[in-house]
Amino acid sequence: MSKRRLKRQLNLLQVVMLGTAGTIAAEIFVLTGHAAGMVGPAAVLAILLAGLLSYSIALNYCELGTTYPVTGGALTYVREAYGANLLSFLVGSMDCLSSTFYSALSAVGFAYSLQVFIPFLPIVPTALVAIAIFTLLNVLGVSKVGNTQIMLGGILLLFIGIYVISGLFLSGGFRWEVFSAEGGIFIHQGFWANLTKLLATMALIYNAYVGFEVIADDAEEVTDPNRNIPRGILISLALITLVYVLVALVTLGTIPWPKLAGSETALTDAVRHFLPNWGVPMMAIAGMIATLTSVNTAMLSATREAFTLSRDGLWPRLMSRLSRFRTPYVAILFIGGVTCFVAATGLVDFLSYISSSGYLFVLFWASLAMIRLRRLYPDLKRPFKVPLFPFTAYLAAGSCFLIVAFTQWRALLFGAGVLTACSVFYYLYRPITKVVASRIKALEMTESRILMPVANPRTAESLVHLASILAQAGEDTSVCVLTVVPVSPRLPQEIANRLVARLSSRQKTLLSQIAEEAQARNVALYTKLRPAPSVSTGILDEVHGNVKLVLMGWPGPLDAQNLADNPAKIVLQKARANIAVLLDRGLKEVQHILVPVGGGPHSRLAIRLAYEVAEQEDAQITVLHCFGEACEAEELEDKMLLLREIIEDELGSVPARITTRLAHADGVLAGILAETARQRYDLIVIGASEEWASRTRLFGSIDDEIADEAPCSVLLVRRYEPAAISWVRRQVKV
Repeated sequence: MSKRRLKRQLNLLQVVMLGTAGTIAAEIFVLTGHAAGMVGPAAVLAILLAGLLSYSIALNYCELGTTYPVTGGALTYVREAYGANLLSFLVGSMDCLSSTFYSALSAVGFAYSLQVFIPFLPIVPTALVAIAIFTLLNVLGVSKVGNTQIMLGGILLLFIGIYVISGLFLSGGFRWEVFSAEGGIFIHQGFWANLTKLLATMALIYNAYVGFEVIADDAEEVTDPNRNIPRGILISLALITLVYVLVALVTLGTIPWPKLAGSETALTDAVRHFLPNWGVPMMAIAGMIATLTSVNTAMLSATREAFTLSRDGLWPRLMSRLSRFRTPYVAILFIGGVTCFVAATGLVDFLSYISSSGYLFVLFWASLAMIRLRRLYPDLKRPFKVPLFPFTAYLAAGSCFLIVAFTQWRALLFGAGVLTACSVFYYLYRPITKVVASRIKALEMTESRILMPVANPRTAESLVHLASILAQAGEDTSVCVLTVVPVSPRLPQEIANRLVARLSSRQKTLLSQIAEEAQARNVALYTKLRPAPSVSTGILDEVHGNVKLVLMGWPGPLDAQNLADNPAKIVLQKARANIAVLLDRGLKEVQHILVPVGGGPHSRLAIRLAYEVAEQEDAQITVLHCFGEACEAEELEDKMLLLREIIEDELGSVPARITTRLAHADGVLAGILAETARQRYDLIVIGASEEWASRTRLFGSIDDEIADEAPCSVLLVRRYEPAAISWVRRQVKV
């Protein structure tokens, strides 16, 4: 079955800013001094060469991103090249985890930067607030993320531009005699010594170029991907390289490299010489903004990787759910939560090593994937083709090897540990989920009773008819016909016993009247009499662990003033079991069933019960979704895919007897009634709205009106969920 896709909303400017501002992180403010300490003025050359080497990877991503313009980036390319196996799982997981850890690292960096201006601000809460804001932006839509990046990135590039231009042209800034104070740019003796140190410096700063691949990770949301993906990647990398080289040139030409060696405040040290008054706070703000843009893009990349892993079945399927904004809100909330945990536990420095080694692992396999894809699918349409293939791909893979050779051993060790842990998870995930699924199924099988409270013998026949069908669909399911005898605690025991005995004889008469239906379907049916202070109390006392469903009759005309005291309403609100209420309008033969679906848990139960009835009665089901606003073709396709996805989640597939329909109407009620006018239905099965918890509606305004106006029988259902979960879900929905 086709899966729902993310919505294409990112334009070229947003793409460029995601790639540029998301890459220019706080590293450039720190690494310049460290690079100067390693190779002196040759740091500028190391930065330039690292940027040029990055072009080999960037060109590969241009081809791969336009060939497969879907979310996932390297995970998608490796999966297409090598299959959905351990390797693709490791690539996707490392990409996701690396971005998650980097997002936490950047959030903590932002908190430290902000503390310069507001010293009393606590680090961890400030970082958590930043993460929460960007999590919310991701939930609301990728366009919000892109617009935020344009605003933050514009300010960041403006401040860096002021730094570079002022440093080049104002007095106290760049001077050639300072840059090459010792007569050249190389400070070590001998060719090999300089080359070795140069390569080590390139390894140190190489990860500062990693960031433009977020464009490929989020290719599914880029408009006109054949043009905007390669343009966005190449423009981003060009801007990044230009910024890094010019910043290093100005810094090393303003202060002699021996004074900058090892400094983590090289840029602010340099800006004091040519912008003495407001240059330092300007660069401090620029560093703070750089951390925010990194949080934004890293979180975007991580959530899209998690979404793709989930959509491919490698991570829990729950994370592939999309919100009404067409964003993977479950994956976003999960990644946001993990990022907060990492930032709060103080593991940021430790996990930064994993982030560095993880990116190299991902880039290496993405480069090799392109070589294999060219060989496997030579005729595949490629809107952008890498020049000088396969040299470019081998150069990219070789660059990763080169960087690994000069990477700190702790980063490699931590990365190897994460790969090992992910491998163990990969091999254990499916067996564990199978055991859990079988356990859940076993627990469901213990819910072996359909409890059918009967107050009116005239409704008993139709209720037993439906209960027998549902019991037949289950395994070893019996039907309990319950009669509650309201007995006051003050009533003398002798009179109470006489009353119960008299009603017991009526129970036997009732059982003989309705037993024929159950016997014909080979369903175990029995009656039970329970004395209780009230009808609702008696029903609730009978609801315990083995009740699969409470099936009741419609309580008659609903009076909003007295509804709160109605036994059906009390049971609906308090029973820890699934509830169904039948309004019978001659339910004899079921051939066509209508199930209106909004997407909540109650409509999913409606699908389940309707399917069980249809299987036993050989009936056809129409699953209907009504919407009010006019939609374009893409939106209609997404709504249809969502509808089929809901059915698949509940039933495991979309059975042949189920037809899905979309209806554009002024309201849900009008759309459902119009559908009943279009085709004759024997039964409508509809899930409760969130108003079932209110005191003025039984199942909800729309549900209650459908029960009043529908020309056929109506079964209204409410799925049980713990009160805390129900409250949280309703708040999230609001």
